[in-house]
Amino acid sequence: MPAELPSKMRAVMFVAQGQAAFQDEDVPACKPGHVLCQSIYTGLTNGTERNCLVGGNYGGWKWPSRCGYQNVGRVLEAGEGVKSCAVGDLIFSGDFCQHRQYFAAPAGPENLLVKLPAAVDPKEAALFGVASVALHDVRRAEVKLGEKVLVVGAGPVGQFTAQAARIAGASVTVCDLDAKRLAVAGQLGAHRTIGLKRDDNWGEVLSAGPFDAVFEDSGAPVLDKIIGANWGKGVLRPRSRVVMIAGRDRVEYAFNAAQGYELCIYHAGHFNSDDLRQVCRLAAEGVLKAGPIIQDVVKIEQALGVYERLRDRPDSLFGTVFDWQ
Repeated sequence: MPAELPSKMRAVMFVAQGQAAFQDEDVPACKPGHVLCQSIYTGLTNGTERNCLVGGNYGGWKWPSRCGYQNVGRVLEAGEGVKSCAVGDLIFSGDFCQHRQYFAAPAGPENLLVKLPAAVDPKEAALFGVASVALHDVRRAEVKLGEKVLVVGAGPVGQFTAQAARIAGASVTVCDLDAKRLAVAGQLGAHRTIGLKRDDNWGEVLSAGPFDAVFEDSGAPVLDKIIGANWGKGVLRPRSRVVMIAGRDRVEYAFNAAQGYELCIYHAGHFNSDDLRQVCRLAAEGVLKAGPIIQDVVKIEQALGVYERLRDRPDSLFGTVFDWQ
């Protein structure tokens, strides 16, 4: 460990249901195949972290717990065998290093770590995790040139899903309750945006279809709208695909309606190393954009207030980046 580093560091922990706190932890050692980094920015993973914070299906009702897989840091030490980066480089790691002042990340060719090129703003790179999740899901659904795609939910994952589907060549419609988020989706290239009302106006979504693929990124109980409550009457083409991304415990849908479509329902896990490399490349080329999605850049000292908002008013948050500098 570099001699100038302290022995202790600040980190965020969920210490009880709905309660985040700072705690002091030991600065990690740099093992072979790893890099030791000082955090520059970390990105909030809204849905996953709220799920763990309040006791959803990811957290398993166990505390203390924590999450976070969007770490941008400066390399302080490179362990034996590391070839992808060197001391002084800025890197992004998606290997669940959590919100910590220093982190040690695996740096092999198949690990979720990339060296950030000069063309990438490190603050925007703090959302590369959710961007890579979205790209992974679009690739998992094998979205093709000329297909019609619906994205339900214009949060950070939905925004990147819409961009990735457009990059794949699809015609993209995004629907959400929030007009400001829909405006961002339009700014980022969605071909059509539809403002939903809480009392139901799915007729406009129906008229925009039928869709070859639907990405349900909201976590809302909308599968009867997408698939249909009985035979048909959803927004899909025959033999289409529905991808459910937002975390949830159990899923119910009308079997008759899904059978009528001969529907494929896709599940996708965490992103892989190539998803991350492609996100980094597309961002460097200016094709995939994170800047308009970032709503709050918050000094880490103010992070606990963000977690109170995440617990009580999750809709008040959009893209959030913690600044550790």
